[in-house]
Amino acid sequence: MGLITPAQRDELFNQFERDAFHLELRDNYGSPIEDTPYARWKRGEPDDYSWLNDWTALMKRVTGQGKTVRRVRVVTEPHSQYVTWEHSLTHLNIEIGEDIRWLPRHQLPEGITFPLNGDDWWLYDDRLLAVGHFDSEGRVLGSEIVEDPDTVAECIRLRDLLWGISIPHAEYKP
Repeated sequence: MGLITPAQRDELFNQFERDAFHLELRDNYGSPIEDTPYARWKRGEPDDYSWLNDWTALMKRVTGQGKTVRRVRVVTEPHSQYVTWEHSLTHLNIEIGEDIRWLPRHQLPEGITFPLNGDDWWLYDDRLLAVGHFDSEGRVLGSEIVEDPDTVAECIRLRDLLWGISIPHAEYKP
């Protein structure tokens, strides 16, 4: 299995035409770009959010073209420290045009199963998946590109189900 880098995955945002959807299933992530701001937050220090500049520019451009970028974050309650931090930053994603919803893990429909070994994924235009792979500490190893029509269809069904039952960020009170 070949993996693309996070930068190569971000290039997919220059190629999609209508909708990008991210399913987030982890309560902890690790990313070199987030390490310092996360550590600052844990110490109660201020953040200028400059580490988000590349993502902000990309999302403003993409959503400014009328494309949608959506996420459902399936989270354990009470939140991990990481998810608490992530929640505190989500208003920044909303301000640049992303639509983010939350789904407490205990509210998942009974018997639900997650395709792709329960890994996170981005779905672009209902045709291409970038499946995230992580190490044991939640650090991104890269993304696997999947275009198998049956797997894509399964992810579309799951996306539609979870989007319909998840809570918009403005309404979610952890």
